[in-house]
Formats: sequence, C-alpha cells, structure tokens
Amino acid sequence: MKKTLIALALVVVMTLGCLVACTPTVTIDPNKPHYVVGICQLIQHPALDSATQGFKDGLTQALEAEGRTVEFDEKNAQGDPDTCGTIVNTFVAKGVDLILANATASLTSAVSATRNIPILGTSITDYASALNISNWNGVVGGNVSGTSDLAPLDKQAEMITELFPNAKKVGLLYCSAEANSLYQVTEITKFLQQQGVETNKFAFVDTSDLPAVTTAACAWSDVIYVPTDNIVANNTSIIDSICQGANTPVVAGEEGICTGCGVATLSINYYQLGVITGQMAAKVLLGKQDISTLAIATDSNPTFKFVASRCEKYGIEVPSNYVAIEE
Repeated sequence: MKKTLIALALVVVMTLGCLVACTPTVTIDPNKPHYVVGICQLIQHPALDSATQGFKDGLTQALEAEGRTVEFDEKNAQGDPDTCGTIVNTFVAKGVDLILANATASLTSAVSATRNIPILGTSITDYASALNISNWNGVVGGNVSGTSDLAPLDKQAEMITELFPNAKKVGLLYCSAEANSLYQVTEITKFLQQQGVETNKFAFVDTSDLPAVTTAACAWSDVIYVPTDNIVANNTSIIDSICQGANTPVVAGEEGICTGCGVATLSINYYQLGVITGQMAAKVLLGKQDISTLAIATDSNPTFKFVASRCEKYGIEVPSNYVAIEE
C-alpha cells in the first residue's frame, strides 16, 4: 500500500511538473522592423495556393502600414505529411517569427514542433478534429490560432436537394487519411438524412484505390458529394472522367474541386481566407492580439457557384443566385 501511495505521489508530481513545463511561452517582439515568416503548405493545388498568396498579401500590406517589412520562407511538402514535419522543424531551428500552416498535416506538424513560435493555420476545416480538442469553444489557445475553410454544410445539403430534387441516394467520396474530410461527410450526412436522402460513405486510402472507389460510388449514387479534401483536389481529373462516364454528377465542397469535377458548390474564397489569416498574423506579430485568446476566423461570405458545361450535360436548372465558374 505504501509503495502504491508513493507511486501515485510521483505521478502527481510529474504531471504537475509537465503542466508547468509545457505551458507555452510565445515569443513575440512587437518592435522588430523586419519579420521572417515560415510557410508550410501541404500540397500544391488552387485552393491552398490561393490561401498562401492571400496570406502573403494580407500580412505584407498590414505590416507595411506600420512601417515594417516581412520575408517569407515558403516550402511545399508535395503531399507528404512527414515532409511537413521536416519543414516546420527547419523553421523552428531557424527561429522564424511565425509559422503559417496551410492544411491540416502542416498544422499538426507545427503544433508538434513548437510551443513558443506563434502558429496560424489556414485551410483547416475543423480545428477540434484536427487537434483532438474536446469541449471546443472556438479558441485553440497556447501558441495556435488561424482560419477555417468550412462552408455551411447545412446549406450545401440544401443545395444538393435543390439542384437534384429527385435524388434519393448521395454518395460521399473522400480520403480516409484526412480527418477534416471525415468530419465534413459525417456532418453533411445528418443534414441530408433530415431531408429524407439516403447516404453512403465511399472512402479511399490514397490515389491507388481512388478509381475503384469512385466507380463504386457512381454505381450506387444518384449524386456524389466530395468535401474539401486535398487528395481529391489534386486528382479531380480522375473523378471527372469516371463520373462523367457513369453519368453521375458531383457536388463539391469548394470551388477548385468543383472546377475540376463538379457541377456546383457553395464555396468560400480561399484568397480572402488567406488575407484574413495574414491580417491576424500582423496583429500577433505587432503585439496587438494575444494569440492564445484569438478565435478561429473564416470567410463569412460563401458563394454558390456552378460549372455551366456540366450543368448543361446533366440538364440542371441553375438558380439565378449562382455564379458561373470560368472554364
């Protein structure tokens, strides 16, 4: 019994020690004339590219207004999460002033790498899922904040039933390796089922099984929904070829994917999302905002958009409030 009590006491002491030691001390010098910002982007595709450019423009303009300058150390992991880890560890060793983590794998790698350098995420759908946070209140805390690319999933579900009033089965196609994709298909399932639509998840592991899973989804579905998913975004031509061949329309979670394989979307503006993130970064670097209390932000003006040629192919009557995507 005595040994047990001693062991428990040691656990308590170690736990308290860890809590003290693990409390992040965010390093900010608001008086610097010049800042260095590391950018880790998971993969190259239009949505993430736009968010990165928006971030650079937004931060540069905000700092210039205060008589400051910034340089960017921009790296792309080419879709490899392990490379994200290597990139952010390099940023930490270099002592950058702030890290932009573009996409979930970049964010989780950055969070693992440092508790002292400010981290802003962008193109993250759900921070609670990405960082395994319970009792989510909209603030990550510590040295992390950022922006979310989540469009209203209830409105996306309504869009599907508005465009396809006779659809009974909606297949949900996504990459199982992306936690944010699972979050989206889980949530939109609830809204579709409330409208009496049957759903079925079609998850692929990577690009090797994407054609087979897409083919299975087409065979079952009246309509396919794809969320904001990085692997999907980088392989829309595969999905488009199979789905058009099977005469199965696709509704997408964002504009870039819709351009590649969809008929319509309710999408945020990723460039504007990046600008918002850049403005947040300026406030953090200049000491105007404590990142530990900075709530996750988003683009509050998503837009209904459509691809005219595919809508014509499927005979879709597009509502007047939809904006055509240039083809």
